[in-house]
Amino acid sequence: MKHVAFAALLLLGTAPMLHAQQVLPLYKGTVPNSKPSEVKEASVTLANGGIRISNVVQPTLTVFLAPADKATGTAVIICPGGGYARLAIDHEGYNVAKRLNEMGVTAFVLKYRLPNDQSQLDKSTAPLLDAQQALRMVREQATAFRINPSRIGLMGFSAGGHLASTAGTHFAQPVDTKAGNTSVRPDFLMLLYPVISFSDSLAHAGSRDNLLGKNALAAQLQLYSNELQVTAQTPPTFLVHAQDDKTVPVLNSLVFYQALTHHKVPAEMHLYPEGGHGFGLHNQTTQDDWTERLRNWLAANGWLAK
Repeated sequence: MKHVAFAALLLLGTAPMLHAQQVLPLYKGTVPNSKPSEVKEASVTLANGGIRISNVVQPTLTVFLAPADKATGTAVIICPGGGYARLAIDHEGYNVAKRLNEMGVTAFVLKYRLPNDQSQLDKSTAPLLDAQQALRMVREQATAFRINPSRIGLMGFSAGGHLASTAGTHFAQPVDTKAGNTSVRPDFLMLLYPVISFSDSLAHAGSRDNLLGKNALAAQLQLYSNELQVTAQTPPTFLVHAQDDKTVPVLNSLVFYQALTHHKVPAEMHLYPEGGHGFGLHNQTTQDDWTERLRNWLAANGWLAK
């Protein structure tokens, strides 16, 4: 059990020497909601050096421990985007984790399963199952990771933002009913140009079709339109989007913010006139740095206090 061994290293104080890239399996033994198949994980390196992963069969968490002299006890699990077809694991994962480390936040990059009928019994629930297990695992091993179990946030980009907002609105009834009583509610959400709604007017069709199929029932479309699932228990949320996003309309963030406001859930939103979709850490059209806005928000809520 690699993640148990790593937890032991942490308790002994030797694991921090590993810095990052310690990869932990998300599950012990058989991965739930999986079936035998010929599906094999694929990784592609783009011309610009970016890494895209697809056909995930074995979900993992890659650990980026905050430096001991900066560590605040807060943790963030990151869900990269990619339309539920692939994962932009560096651009919206590893690079973001390193930035969070600079703030004293321990980060975990989630390599979650992408919907696949060949390797999953129910492709619509596989990503959420993995996100909830990640929250459960980090919370249960909080002492080993030297984090506060009540200061664990979930961050998502694009379709990863849909996954994070799903986890932030569907925690009352976890997908895996046999996994124990550990809470799978994130303590806060950070959604970057997120897919939120599966309505015809707002949906990113690729994400919707990949998760639910082209002939999804109206009830499923409503269930996964997360602006309709917000309650007073939805975690405080930080949102970032560009007005000229032609892939995921900015109205996705606006309707989620509106629902949060309606239910009196604290929320902060930063909108840029330009930037398009998928800008990751750096919106090249502005000198403003949204990660500094994030740092301010985290600090204002006490999550950067040691």
